[in-house]
Amino acid sequence: MPDSIIIGAAIVDIPLSPVTPDILSAHSTPLERIAMGLGGDAANEALVLARLGHSPALVSVVGDDAPGDFVRRTLSRSGVDVAAVAVKEDLDTGINVVLVRPDGERGFITSRSGSLRRLSLPDILPALDSPALADVKVACMASLFVSPELTLEDTAVLFDALKARGLTLCADTTRPKRGETLREAGAALSRLDYFFPNLDEAAALTGRRNPDAVADALLNCGVKHVALKLGRDGCLLAGRNERHLIPAIPGIQCVDTTGAGDTFAGAFIAAILEGKSFVDCGCYANAAASLCVESVGATVGGWTRKDVLRRYRG
Repeated sequence: MPDSIIIGAAIVDIPLSPVTPDILSAHSTPLERIAMGLGGDAANEALVLARLGHSPALVSVVGDDAPGDFVRRTLSRSGVDVAAVAVKEDLDTGINVVLVRPDGERGFITSRSGSLRRLSLPDILPALDSPALADVKVACMASLFVSPELTLEDTAVLFDALKARGLTLCADTTRPKRGETLREAGAALSRLDYFFPNLDEAAALTGRRNPDAVADALLNCGVKHVALKLGRDGCLLAGRNERHLIPAIPGIQCVDTTGAGDTFAGAFIAAILEGKSFVDCGCYANAAASLCVESVGATVGGWTRKDVLRRYRG
């Protein structure tokens, strides 16, 4: 039976690495690697949870097409429950082309009409009533602001429905797409037990840049625990009565940052399910994210739970 619900996008990623600006003017450019893999915030988080020994259920939408079949088969083989992944005939499964620079940072080419931005409240709420989800302990909205069909008002309704089931509620985010601030998003965020933004995303949302000031703004709007992702500087954990700066794992060679934030969130949720302390959740998530960035692609690296535990324990 699933122990967690992950809600959000499930798509196909095609990372190109390494990509430099002159690739656009070249007739033909051989790259070190072109690979197709899973992508989308929710799919990534669910796969991380499954790799770490848990039983996530994914709530998402895909098209009735070959990429959608690939997404569902790959997740199912990895131990993710995909019964609540809706298959729609009039929808193309989202495909992201990921342009990975030599320094490991990346940009995305996405489809406006693909499934990445087509998740809505009617796709989600019916899935929550499934008897198969009766034993779920944690739910995560894998990325706020991704789908314009899921408004902030809808998100608050969804969060209330999840909290009414007694679940621990988490969320990750992307940058606000329409300039939303805490004024608009505060009602939804106030329902959260854990929030996993990175510094750029949280700065856009709060209007602050200093990590402590960002954390204060989020706590003041009602978020109970903030895990602020700081990239190579680790993460800042902030609660009402505690604050910890957790350094990144040292000695890591960053190849591709794609999926690192999703891996952090998925591992943090795994640690919550395992009853770890707030600090240990952050350390565990840092360890998993450090393994993600050592391979091209969000999910194609071959790391295991044993690898995460080895780095977590130092």
